[in-house]
Amino acid sequence: MRAWRRGILWIVLVALLSGCGSSEEDSPPPDERIGGVAQPESAAETTPTAEVPPFDAVVVIEVSARLRSDRRLVVEGTTNLPDDTRLQVLVEREVSGVRWQERTTVLAGAFSAGPFGPGSGLPDGDYRITVNMPPAQVQPPRVRARLGEQGENLRGPLVEASRHGLGQVVSATQRFLVGTRTRHTTDQVEVMELD
Repeated sequence: MRAWRRGILWIVLVALLSGCGSSEEDSPPPDERIGGVAQPESAAETTPTAEVPPFDAVVVIEVSARLRSDRRLVVEGTTNLPDDTRLQVLVEREVSGVRWQERTTVLAGAFSAGPFGPGSGLPDGDYRITVNMPPAQVQPPRVRARLGEQGENLRGPLVEASRHGLGQVVSATQRFLVGTRTRHTTDQVEVMELD
């Protein structure tokens, strides 16, 4: 009788365990997200579906800055580069070479970065503001489609070859003099005073 009970017990256990197994019905459909991350099936899904026109204008970047009441600098500007273009804004004190930098993105033809400078504020002196557009390879796919894979659609006096052989990049520089005392210079600078 014990053998008969053991046999039934084994049959029940096998039936229960087989019900816990996976079947084709239990597997997720192939287009379902796994772990909250989209799993594209092919590279075609990651490229933009709509055809975007190439960038065909001369690159324009206009830079302005304002000194806040805490003597820190906010850099703003306008550009005709496509929306979502990634830019890097660099502020450097010319006497000491101290720099501050921040990444920003073009939105509706404008960008903004900052405030730049130490908590105690910027000391009087000459400052160089540089706005750089990194190579097209690090730009979003839609921007890269307009600018070209190597930035070949970029043109104008602000366009230059990348130092690392990554195609063409954009760089615009503006000098500012912060303080109430003007200095003698032959360069074209804008004098900013604290209000």
